[in-house]
Amino acid sequence: MSNIDLKPKTKAKIKIERPKLHKVILVNDDYTPREFVVSVLKAEFRMTEDQAYKVMLTAHQRGVCVVGVFTKDVAETKATRATDAGRAKGYPLLFTTEPEE
Repeated sequence: MSNIDLKPKTKAKIKIERPKLHKVILVNDDYTPREFVVSVLKAEFRMTEDQAYKVMLTAHQRGVCVVGVFTKDVAETKATRATDAGRAKGYPLLFTTEPEE
């Protein structure tokens, strides 16, 4: 009886895809006070005063500014919580999310 190896010679490679990342975007409005935007950025996105001020100013000048990049669930949660913080004070503050390219 010959000793024949019937096992496949190649191993299946499992491709693990990294979760798609999403950008959180601050949308400028003309009503939400700058100080409030800065406080929300510091609280929800753990920014320093300086970082938060720069993001707020960029959104003010350009209309929008990317705040951070996270997994989809984290991005949506942070955007919702930050937007809700503005709504709770009666401001039209808006954070949106979109997939990163």
